[in-house]
Amino acid sequence: MKRYKKLSILPLLAGLILLGSVTPGEASVYFQCPGYVQGVSSDTNGDGILRGAEIGAAVPESQVCIHLSSGDGFVNMADKVLDPDGNGQGHLQYMFGFANVTGVPDSQVMNVGMLGAEFPAPTINVREGDDVYLSLTNVGMMMRPDLFDAHTVHWHGFPNASAIFDGLPDSGVAIGMGSTLTYYYKVAESGTFMYHCHVEAAEHMQMGMLGNLYVEAKQTYDGYAPNGIPAGRLGGNPDPSAPLGYAFNDQDGSTAYDVEFPVQISSFDPVFHDNHINVQPLPFADMEDTYPMINGRGYPDTINPAELGSSPENGFRNAQKIDARIIAAPGQRILLRITSLSTTSYHTLSIMGIPMKVVGNGSRKLGLANDTSKYYYTNSVTLGGGEAMEVILDTRGPDGIQGNADDIAPGTYFLYTTNLDHLANNEEDYGGMMTEIVIQ
Repeated sequence: MKRYKKLSILPLLAGLILLGSVTPGEASVYFQCPGYVQGVSSDTNGDGILRGAEIGAAVPESQVCIHLSSGDGFVNMADKVLDPDGNGQGHLQYMFGFANVTGVPDSQVMNVGMLGAEFPAPTINVREGDDVYLSLTNVGMMMRPDLFDAHTVHWHGFPNASAIFDGLPDSGVAIGMGSTLTYYYKVAESGTFMYHCHVEAAEHMQMGMLGNLYVEAKQTYDGYAPNGIPAGRLGGNPDPSAPLGYAFNDQDGSTAYDVEFPVQISSFDPVFHDNHINVQPLPFADMEDTYPMINGRGYPDTINPAELGSSPENGFRNAQKIDARIIAAPGQRILLRITSLSTTSYHTLSIMGIPMKVVGNGSRKLGLANDTSKYYYTNSVTLGGGEAMEVILDTRGPDGIQGNADDIAPGTYFLYTTNLDHLANNEEDYGGMMTEIVIQ
């Protein structure tokens, strides 16, 4: 059934007229980053953040600057109706979201950010000990010019030193349309976190203002010499036998991993989103998510490595940039950084054929350093909204030795929800919250 709906361009034109008073030259866009020189500083490695020397020669490596915009846009769901050429578009969903505008000249941020919302939001990946300056510019709602919603960045589960940077509008500062606020974080703890807008949280989270955020452990860069734990390859260790990194400062190497993947649980209620773009009352009490997703996609889009979400309505921008396909080689350890920002349901994820070793929960290592007694094996994990887990899949089997009978055989495995009604893309069965793990 084709559910694609052609949207009127009238709201867009109205938005352009309304935002005429917030033209790029007049908007309060101000990317604050100590040492940053516009036109000189550059994101040379293309990771979406500016770090140390990318900002300036005298800037310490631990300084990180990020610039996000907040506004609206569109994404496509996975229930596509394909034409004979294999092209097609799923249910178009209006959404709120963030975009990464790091390095974009201040005078161009409004133009780049408008209709640039991504789902999930751009991933933020920093290191323990970093000094992070995160500027958020509210570029307004192009498709809902009747709205003047403020936005924030709430780093969920992170111990902020000051409430003003926590993103709660009641105790901090919410950013109005055409304005910028720079948050500062001293990253004190490693782990898997998430971020979202906390203004009118039920609405803005349902609309898609959700992102992955994780902090690489200090041990990844320094190792732990007293116990002979080497630094990871992310930390510059040239030894190919060293792990890529460690999920936590475990002091014993027990959270070492060779590849890592975000697995963010979320879901949309199409009635809520359609009512929003059609300026109708929002069904908060009847909210029912029928588009369950991993990293902003339903199966089979979860295993499509391409960036998705381009449509005429968002100016042909790829709004769904993060796939959920998990690939590893035999002998590797896979770190899954699992988070849930669902606003309606608990979700259980399971894997057939690969034991799941849970080493962290709630952005904390299970047990103290140099203690593995609290880790446990399971074949499923259940998360409610706002929860995070670190799970390691060891393709060498539970004994951690490559070449034994318990090795995980090469092949394709499935990571899926056992909430069977969530294995669907709305009215289309055999989709939803599922992806593939390929051992090859």
